Amino acid sequence: MNLTLVVVAVLTFLVVAYAVTLYNGLVRLKHGVGKAWANIDVLLRQRHEELPKLVEACKQYMQHERSTLERVIRARGAVADARAQGDIAALGAAETGLRAGLGQLFALAENYPQLKADESFRHLQQRISGLESGIADRRELYNEAVNLNNVRIEQFPDVLLARAFAFGPAALLQFDEAQKADVDLRALFG
Repeated sequence: MNLTLVVVAVLTFLVVAYAVTLYNGLVRLKHGVGKAWANIDVLLRQRHEELPKLVEACKQYMQHERSTLERVIRARGAVADARAQGDIAALGAAETGLRAGLGQLFALAENYPQLKADESFRHLQQRISGLESGIADRRELYNEAVNLNNVRIEQFPDVLLARAFAFGPAALLQFDEAQKADVDLRALFG
């Protein structure tokens, strides 16, 4: 009788320890997704703060390109709204619009030698381009964290704990097909 009780106690302990290990792994993945998003958010905020400075620098030289400048401003607002709401799908769409606007702005800047020579503009262009690269890198890390989380909560036996403790899937940060397509340089310079 004592041996049976010991075996049951050991098995119970092992099952509980295994469940705790699985639960802690799920928690770690969930927080990994949050951390990856926070890293993107930092760069989005920094870019958000730099864009008005870039538009202001361009306004002095590009009076005939007002629609492009306004497009960048509107897209900046859409990104800020989506980021504030934590709406990953809307953020992807807004990012597509912002990147297109910035691409057009930088392409049009080629037509303004004084603007290209302006130290403030060059610094802001380099800063924003660096932030864009950082956002792309962080987006990749975020999507990897999301993928790990989503796969794990669907695998057995993790799925049992995930359902019991309401661990849900996270959304991938995806961009429209237009963003992935090759850039039409004729349209940018036309």
